[in-house]
Amino acid sequence: MIVKSEIEKAATTVYGHMQPTNHYNWPLLNKRGGANIWIKHENQTPIGAFKLRGGLVYMSYLTNSEQNINGVIAATRGNHGQSIAFAAAVNGIKATIIVPKGNSSEKNMSMSALGAELIEYGADFQEAYEYSSLLAKERELILVPSFSKELVTGVSTYAYEFFKSVKDLDVIYVPIGLGSGICGCIAAREALNLTTEIVGVVAENAPCYELSFSQGKAVSTNNSDTIADGLAVRTPDKDALQIINHSVDHIVKVSESEIKTAIRHYFSDTHNIAEGAGAAPLAAFMKEKNKYKGRNVGLILSGGNIDLSLFYKILEESYSSEPFCN
Repeated sequence: MIVKSEIEKAATTVYGHMQPTNHYNWPLLNKRGGANIWIKHENQTPIGAFKLRGGLVYMSYLTNSEQNINGVIAATRGNHGQSIAFAAAVNGIKATIIVPKGNSSEKNMSMSALGAELIEYGADFQEAYEYSSLLAKERELILVPSFSKELVTGVSTYAYEFFKSVKDLDVIYVPIGLGSGICGCIAAREALNLTTEIVGVVAENAPCYELSFSQGKAVSTNNSDTIADGLAVRTPDKDALQIINHSVDHIVKVSESEIKTAIRHYFSDTHNIAEGAGAAPLAAFMKEKNKYKGRNVGLILSGGNIDLSLFYKILEESYSSEPFCN
């Protein structure tokens, strides 16, 4: 369990490198969704994603420990790797990042620009993660997981900011990758003794957490082929799953088409660029908007790191319905 004092201590570490992110209520998005919608803009951090918070807190934990740090290594589809590369650099630590083959070229370039050694391995995140474990032992590096208490405590600061600034949120929609973001929201809600419903969001093409939630046990899938690379997970983390299954109201699956539509909505209604995982909460809310009509809704825009070529392609596609059809 993460307590309020731990979140506030983590916030001090985070704010040494970035300011609290903005939260806005956009009129066109309110009209489209028929609710009072607040967006938490984690696309506005120095790496364009919420993960930076966790990386900073995790690296602070390492540097204050008595471990011999020869370097760190992590597997990623992009944002976790950028977070670790950034946090390692500001702490004078060498970072090695493993990404699957065919990963986002722009995220790869960002991680390299932050000073990380980038290695491509495997067909997806799971294979890259398994290789990172082997390489960590071979090179005597500290393996940074994609889910841990330190990471969750760090990213919980965005939800803590959000809940303290926007009062009386009835529900908040949060994307689920390996689970640090949504578990951070749960930790912040509990620390502040709130009753806000927390709804998880996964891609239909990467539904392991929804399957695990509905069946009450860990369920892996054979593939995770989605444009929302932040959601492209085949195997749920057991610790994250325990928290999610106990504390989340429900989980919504969104299609590739619905994610693309939400990306276009973000651009047309707020002039913000959202990556697939960042747009997924809006896609999920739009599926359930009648349930929350006229209520106070929070959406986590978790990141804006989408490849330019993919973004152009999505914008060029036709809308499946009239923009303000209610």
